[in-house]
Amino acid sequence: MNLIEQLGKENGKKSLPPVHVGDTVRVHYLIREGEKERVQPFNGTVIAIRGRGIARNLIVRRLVQGEGVERIFPFHSPRVKDIEVLRRGDVRRAKLYYLRDRVGKQTKVGELLGERARRLDGAEAAGDEPAGAAPAERVDPLPVQV
Repeated sequence: MNLIEQLGKENGKKSLPPVHVGDTVRVHYLIREGEKERVQPFNGTVIAIRGRGIARNLIVRRLVQGEGVERIFPFHSPRVKDIEVLRRGDVRRAKLYYLRDRVGKQTKVGELLGERARRLDGAEAAGDEPAGAAPAERVDPLPVQV
C-alpha cells in the first residue's frame, strides 16, 4: 500500500453519500467570517466528479441571477459537513460541461424516477444487489450431448 492510500484510509470520511453526475444536491459547507463559523448550503447540479480516494472532488453548478456559479468541493474535506441529494438526474454522460453554454430552461436535467432511481440507491446501500432483491440464481448451461 502506498503512502497516499494509507493517508486516505486514516484521514478520509468513513462513508460517502451516493452522489452521481446529474444529481441536484445541497452541499452544507462550513465557512468562516471573521472569528465566526457557520454552515452555508450550496444548491446545484453535479456536473463532474473527479479524482479518486481522498482526492475525490465534486463540481457543483448553479445559476445565481442569470450568472453561472461553479464550486469544487472535496468529498473528504472537514469543511464539507453534509451532501444531501435532492433529486436524481437522468443523464448519459460522465461530465456535463455542456450545461455551461446553456441558459434558462435548457439547463434543466431530467429526473430519474421509479425503479431505476430505487435500483441506483439500493445498489449503493447494499453493494451490487438492488434493495430488497433476492440474490441472483445460478443457471447451469444446457448439458452437452456426446
